Amino acid sequence: MPTRLRKTREKRGTRVVGWGRVGQHRKSGRSGGRGLAGLKRHKKSWMLKYDPEHFGRHGFYRHPVPDVVDRWINVRDLDELYKGQGSHGGTSEGGLPVIDLSALGVEKLLGGGSVRGAYKVIVQRATASAVKKVKEAGGQVEILSKAAES
Repeated sequence: MPTRLRKTREKRGTRVVGWGRVGQHRKSGRSGGRGLAGLKRHKKSWMLKYDPEHFGRHGFYRHPVPDVVDRWINVRDLDELYKGQGSHGGTSEGGLPVIDLSALGVEKLLGGGSVRGAYKVIVQRATASAVKKVKEAGGQVEILSKAAES
């Protein structure tokens, strides 16, 4: 709308510019500011009645879970691991192929699944079921002590 047609141009020279003698701009929109302005001051009674939990902290924030690197392996993975090693493994006195899990960064041997080949497995820790399964397949498990590592 052009300025020349606006109410402010039309009412220039009048005393109340169309807002009346008493009320002026009362009962018009945006009274008290836009949005949630004044909730701590002139709209505090409204806030206490209709939105009492507006201020403050609520709930909790779950921090990101760090990426956990699996430092364990199941018995079922020994066959694939030996195939992947190829001729790098070597053999023990008994003629068994050696899989050195501690050199690969694996800390514990778990008893999940079954193993087909007979291997000598060198590892820091192993569950009882893992040791049993490797021995049943004709292999052996050598558990390193913490003192030998340091």
